[in-house]
Amino acid sequence: MLSACGGGGDDAAAPSNSTGLAGTSAALTTTITALPLEGLSAAEQDSLAFMREEEKLAHDVYIQLDSLWRGYTRVFGNIANSEASHTALVQQLLVRYNLPDPTAALAAGVYQNTTLQNLYTQLVAAGSVSLVEGLKVGAAIEEIDMIDLNKALLETDNQDITLVYQNLLQGSRNHLRAFVGALAGQSVTYVPQYMAEADYQAIVTTPTEC
Repeated sequence: MLSACGGGGDDAAAPSNSTGLAGTSAALTTTITALPLEGLSAAEQDSLAFMREEEKLAHDVYIQLDSLWRGYTRVFGNIANSEASHTALVQQLLVRYNLPDPTAALAAGVYQNTTLQNLYTQLVAAGSVSLVEGLKVGAAIEEIDMIDLNKALLETDNQDITLVYQNLLQGSRNHLRAFVGALAGQSVTYVPQYMAEADYQAIVTTPTEC
């Protein structure tokens, strides 16, 4: 997440290594290390591999859109830095449980998961049309992330994985608020594309979380 609870908006400072629920990335790493190693279910192993790639996708899309639209907004670059922290947290869990990293040696925009590969192509194409469409892509990515994280949490009981996923959820809520705010600055009212309207409103009508 972003420093000083900036949420990634145009006026937010560049993000620090802060990640939210457990404070800084270093503090969260210490917390994770202190938790017990628990047995992994097949669902937990699958979700860790998927989340590693999904967080990489968010980062890669935002870097690409930042290269197009940074003259108009800093939101993509700011949130890309946060996503790099998020995917590193998932990588830490892969190392902790001695699991292979599906993103090892993969270039930006390249994924083992074919669904994510196709999604990356679609999102970059859509977000390249205009600044407004790019901001809508950012909001959509955060919606998708939250849906997938909530599903993964239902299949997870390990304390360390739960902590990281909750942290990523908080980050996605803040990022969604930032993109919606940036769209409002363009006189555009965002309509959720994937989330239930009630869930969406519960996020965007509440303050940025620290």
